[in-house]
Amino acid sequence: MQAQPTSAMHRILLIDDDTQLGPPLAAYFARFDMALESALSPSAGLARLKQGGIDAAILDVMLPEMDGFALCRTIRKDNDLPIIMLTARGEVMDRVVGLELGADDYVPKPFEPRELVARVQTVLRRRAPGGKAALPADPNLLTFNGLLVNATTRTAQRQGQLLDLTSTEFDLLLLLARAPGKVFSRDDILNQLRGHEAELYTRAVDIVVSRLRKKLEPLDCIKTLRNAGYTLALEAAAPGLV
Repeated sequence: MQAQPTSAMHRILLIDDDTQLGPPLAAYFARFDMALESALSPSAGLARLKQGGIDAAILDVMLPEMDGFALCRTIRKDNDLPIIMLTARGEVMDRVVGLELGADDYVPKPFEPRELVARVQTVLRRRAPGGKAALPADPNLLTFNGLLVNATTRTAQRQGQLLDLTSTEFDLLLLLARAPGKVFSRDDILNQLRGHEAELYTRAVDIVVSRLRKKLEPLDCIKTLRNAGYTLALEAAAPGLV
């Protein structure tokens, strides 16, 4: 028998016509003290929202009856709850339109459940709907002006765009992001990353830094201190405000 959610749990409504998506996602969300309910159509989702008690909604763009954009617009007429859109990977215009209509965030499909949980946690912290206390800060979610680094999902976003990083590039970014302003010498970096690339040597550190800098553009956040090393020079931002 499935445990019933306690009143302290945040309730999330998923509106998606994929019957296979809701149950496993609900089980995963429960691990993070969130109760995920599913509606297979916009009309069913709107009916559930009218009953109240929902803290955030996740909308698929491709829906019967009306698409996710029309549904987002309908919800926004009288409800200010956080909304996350599920969009097709690479459909930039879908994301832009969704955000213009009032969505708080988007997640490209296919997605990792942990990424979706992290996005929901972020919008809940930002909005703290229903008078509930904001969720505690996730130590694995590092937010800066223009940059978000998620140590749990091993992903990084630059100005809202997911970066395609190698394992070594991500580990270097994470090392710098966990201690912004701290200067790491090449030896410090080698000691941390050597296990990921056996051929990593002192000169290769400069190459990895150069590749990472290129991918972070237009952000100019990895600074070189002559004869000292590298540091991340970005100001921390409130969760979600990147």
